[in-house]
Amino acid sequence: MRLRHSFQWAGQTWRRVLNLAFLLSAMAAGPALAQQRPLLLQPERVFDGEAFHTGWAVQIENGLITAAGPALQPPPQAQIIALPGMTLLPGLLDLHSHVLLHPYNETPWNDQVLRESVAERSVRAARHLQATLEAGFTSLRDLGSEGAGYADVGLAQALAKGVLAGPRLLVAGPAIVATGTYGPKGFSENVAVPQGAVEVSGETEARAETRRQIAGGADWVKVYADYRWGPNGQARPTFSVEELKAIVDTAAASGRRVAAHAATDEGARRAIEAGVSTIEHGDDVSDATLRLMVQRGVALCPTLAAGYSIARYQGWGGSAQDEPARLKAKRQSFARARKAGVILCNGSDVGVFRHGDNALELELMVAYGATPTQALRAATATNGAIVSLEPSVGRIAPGYLADVIAVKGDPGSDIQVLRQIRLVVQGGEVKLQR
Repeated sequence: MRLRHSFQWAGQTWRRVLNLAFLLSAMAAGPALAQQRPLLLQPERVFDGEAFHTGWAVQIENGLITAAGPALQPPPQAQIIALPGMTLLPGLLDLHSHVLLHPYNETPWNDQVLRESVAERSVRAARHLQATLEAGFTSLRDLGSEGAGYADVGLAQALAKGVLAGPRLLVAGPAIVATGTYGPKGFSENVAVPQGAVEVSGETEARAETRRQIAGGADWVKVYADYRWGPNGQARPTFSVEELKAIVDTAAASGRRVAAHAATDEGARRAIEAGVSTIEHGDDVSDATLRLMVQRGVALCPTLAAGYSIARYQGWGGSAQDEPARLKAKRQSFARARKAGVILCNGSDVGVFRHGDNALELELMVAYGATPTQALRAATATNGAIVSLEPSVGRIAPGYLADVIAVKGDPGSDIQVLRQIRLVVQGGEVKLQR
């Protein structure tokens, strides 16, 4: 690999390496994927990313799924793993994570950014990644290092080399915010404090910073299309459509896409018109903007678990009778997005809450009106299509990367059985078997 500096990979080379991370991780373990022993998995049922099937088996060779269906015969020298009473499904994907953060009830966000060293945060992140893989999540999109620079790129490199165990990691580097809108805030005007993302103003700076983050190793570009900088702390749009378009067009020229933090309707609308691929949060998006998302094929990562967890930290006991108004509004906005037919991805904002509890987002999707099958599709086939890795992920089908998990019970009837992980296979290698 050609390095630009200690954390900067040449953009296109890095993209190819991360898309083939399972090959590199196998090198660290010794034998290449081509030398792995074939697997034949025999569960009670299979969820292939779209639907459930009984009586199926799944065959894995050389890190890929080679067959899925009934009456499969094991290839020579195959390891046969019987999974009675279990469901086999694609490895789960969470497309809004922050592995360099830990729960805000442990340490406030400001203190994590200002008081914890990048070294400490990286060590914590290594533990977070292990817990996430053991929870059945085999791929993550990490949307911003929150003051830790390009430490997320370094973590992705370590995962690709097999130095760490954890999900396949797509990263966004520091993320981009409009000057004066982000945090930490609240200090004397004589004190300049580090920010949780990189500030820019105008189209020229937006283009230049997008290029820097791509050079630094970002797979996705994260932009804050709005933030809480109104007169009384209200969320307001931060960038013009032209500024956002400068970011999107620059990213697109390199083969990358843009995820936009947008809680307000106007912020989301501007981001969609600029050409972003995903809207993160979308709390107050109008029906008209939801229709625009459907027309443009823009996906929504609702991050239900973040607001839910913060409400619990603030003392809410979890009962429907005294549910905070903000959560009721979130429940309604999620229902409107489903009704409009918006592409729903699984993105939880984990880091606000405990890593390894990523399934909370899927449980809340179901609690807020989705069926278990719809929630599972969001975390598998839909998310796999959004990230567009090569080989593909998110389905159990021939030619797909052999990322599969087994859970005890039937998640199509009870989404909470996703907590009962019994087997994790990543890139054809058994990572966990209970």
